[in-house]
Amino acid sequence: MPLEHVIIIHRWTDHYADYAAYLDHTAHRVSYVTTEQAVHHLPVDQAAGVRLVASTEHTKAVREAVDALAERGGVPTRIVALHETDLDLAAELRAEFDLPGVRADDLRPLRDKLLMARRLEAAGLPVPATAEAADHAAVAAFAADHGWPVLVKPRRGTASAGVTRLDSAEELARFPFPRDTSLLVQPWLPDRILHVDGVFTGENLGAWRASRYLSTCLDFTAGTPLASVEIDGAGAGAEVLKGIGELTAAVARALFSGPSVFHLELFESDTGALTVLEIGARPGGAEVPFIWRDVHGIDLMAVAFAHQTGAPAPTAGTAATDSTAATNPPGPPAGRVAGWLLVPPSAPTPCRVRAATAPDDSGAYAQLLPEPGMLMRGGGYEHAGARFRFAGDSTGEVEAAVRRTMRDATLVATPVDPEAPARLIVVGCGNPPYRRYALDSLNALAGQVETALVQPRALDWQRPYVADRFRQADTSNTTGTTRAVAALLAGHPGPGALLTWDETMLETTAEVARRLGLPHMSPQAVSGCRDKLTTRRLLAAAGVPSARFRHVHSRRDAELAAVSLGLPAVVKPRSLAGSIGVALAADRDQVGPAYELAAASAFPGIDGLAGVIVEEYLSGDELSVDCAVSHGEVRVVNVARKRLGFAPYFEEVGHLVAPWQDEPWAVEVRSVVAEAHAALGIRTGLTHTELRLTATGPRIVEVNGRLGGDFIPLLGALATGVDQVAAAARIALGRTLDLTPTRDRCAEVRFVYPDHDALVQGVDLTAAAAVPGIVHAIPLAAPGTELRLPPRGIVPRLAALVATGESPDACAAALDRAEEAVRHTLTPLPLPERP
Repeated sequence: MPLEHVIIIHRWTDHYADYAAYLDHTAHRVSYVTTEQAVHHLPVDQAAGVRLVASTEHTKAVREAVDALAERGGVPTRIVALHETDLDLAAELRAEFDLPGVRADDLRPLRDKLLMARRLEAAGLPVPATAEAADHAAVAAFAADHGWPVLVKPRRGTASAGVTRLDSAEELARFPFPRDTSLLVQPWLPDRILHVDGVFTGENLGAWRASRYLSTCLDFTAGTPLASVEIDGAGAGAEVLKGIGELTAAVARALFSGPSVFHLELFESDTGALTVLEIGARPGGAEVPFIWRDVHGIDLMAVAFAHQTGAPAPTAGTAATDSTAATNPPGPPAGRVAGWLLVPPSAPTPCRVRAATAPDDSGAYAQLLPEPGMLMRGGGYEHAGARFRFAGDSTGEVEAAVRRTMRDATLVATPVDPEAPARLIVVGCGNPPYRRYALDSLNALAGQVETALVQPRALDWQRPYVADRFRQADTSNTTGTTRAVAALLAGHPGPGALLTWDETMLETTAEVARRLGLPHMSPQAVSGCRDKLTTRRLLAAAGVPSARFRHVHSRRDAELAAVSLGLPAVVKPRSLAGSIGVALAADRDQVGPAYELAAASAFPGIDGLAGVIVEEYLSGDELSVDCAVSHGEVRVVNVARKRLGFAPYFEEVGHLVAPWQDEPWAVEVRSVVAEAHAALGIRTGLTHTELRLTATGPRIVEVNGRLGGDFIPLLGALATGVDQVAAAARIALGRTLDLTPTRDRCAEVRFVYPDHDALVQGVDLTAAAAVPGIVHAIPLAAPGTELRLPPRGIVPRLAALVATGESPDACAAALDRAEEAVRHTLTPLPLPERP
């Protein structure tokens, strides 16, 4: 029977699990609850739905996301969560939806370490003395019975987080007991620590491997490298593995209610005696899933996924099933020996990487070194430092390589002081007439934020804003841009942030931010905005009101699509900007030329994408809605009425910002815009959404992952007092936003165009600037500029006139007078010959 709707809770940012390989996303509806950082490796283009949350540990947000996915894709038939921290909530959700799989009662002895110890002790298995650590007195009484040192740890926890060694009564007196975390206490044992990873079939062991830590997880939290090497079966190793296998099988039978992947940790004394530390019902952390997949050919994540979906496990080893299995469990599979190493940064987190190196003779078959300039915040082994994987023919060979790398690898980092002034790096600056006001806004934040710049051209008019905080780089090259940004962050003691308002640099900036661990809209969200076909598909999948569409690759297909959708129809490129190549086809005869225009159009700095989009024409007034998005909360900052001209080419000839909160469409616009952001996975940044107020309600035209252009943020500041540029900076820095309007006026920009294609000789705005109500008169075309009207040219404007007033009529009257006062000298250009 097909799985109707599988909802997966996912948090890893690396490629730990390949869900598309585990389950056919075309045969089943598969939805994801994940984070902006973790969505990178998910098959979102195949998903039935995706909902982003700040963290999968935020129970309320995850529940709301699951409810939204269930409402859209149908009640889930399976809930999957492969990370240990997500197991509890997944179990609760299964109970709430009455789904098969592990429930809270099954999981409790595997997640509550005190209950685990009692269950194992009752089964006659060796465990350390364990007691509840409710307060100082309880720990003191335990130490009196068992001696110092003791370990105090959370009853529920992972990766040694919150584990504290106390060596004396004096240290206990200084220990602060957390209010919201239940603790237990155990004696500290000086024994070696082993971990055993593998598969339990529900009755016996399947494939499994035992490894020795070369250091301890507790030492790792204090800055020591953490490493592990598998134990081969040579010599005395065979007898060691036999004992490990017997104890592992007994522990699994005592605690598991069914088949499970497991990660078991054991103490091993100098005499070889084994004691159970703890076991988890999930694949091991650190590099364990990778080396199992790479070296042993078994994907533990795939096995765990199969267990949770009720599908046959892709492999579970070849465990015996007869009566001898209980006393003679099979040994680990033969083959190569693997190991892994994590090297933490030299400074406590948060810190910024200065250099990461590995020896040439490390012997690692794979390594991941953090980028210089990367911000490290910690948060589990995945984000703990430099990572290495090893393989060889014996334990001795692999251990030698691991220890050599442990000795010589470095991860040099400098602490980041959250209270120090921040450095905001702007990638690409745009043209001074259109973006000087943005740098003025950032300059007003001096003392809190210092502005730096990366752009392809040498420093010019921007020098007063950035001084020597500048690097020149090819911003179409992600690696080069990453290095430039890292160089500007190197040695800076305070927080760093990344921002661009240039459409052509959005994808590069998003990827640089991901590599360096800086807050930014994710590359996936940026791509979903940049590619209008992806936008349409994601909005349609989420049920967000948009335009019906077709993706076509020929003139004939475009004509058929337009007829199918209904004429008039809009024909547009998949990417580009500034409405370039977008045309309205009123009848079938106009569709072909519109297709040719869209297919042939180009925009500097933006690569074209295959095919052309034909979509239904949305009739109604067009708005642009600017939003500040922080931690997934979408807040409308500004609404502008768009003025269009040069039909049928959708040229934007002006914009009006006026009071809108009391408009009859205001509530619905807020709702539709928020839904669009959720569908596109936008949780961070300033955005610019365009929509039409149709007879059936607001419908999305497009969403842009940047500040609005055409002076719209400036209009917003003039009309409401809310500075969107400063808000974008604060979002990039993760700071609190204040979006409270200080006024409620009108502001409008009108662009002045030539009457015909022309070569500009001069533009005089002196008289226009003097008109009452005009606050800015900005020349946009220098002498010698060729201006060609749509569709032959890109935004062929002579000037921008900006007015403020108490009403739209007041702005319009001032702009009318100012436009009449503009003086220019133009030389007509001949029209291009028709091919």
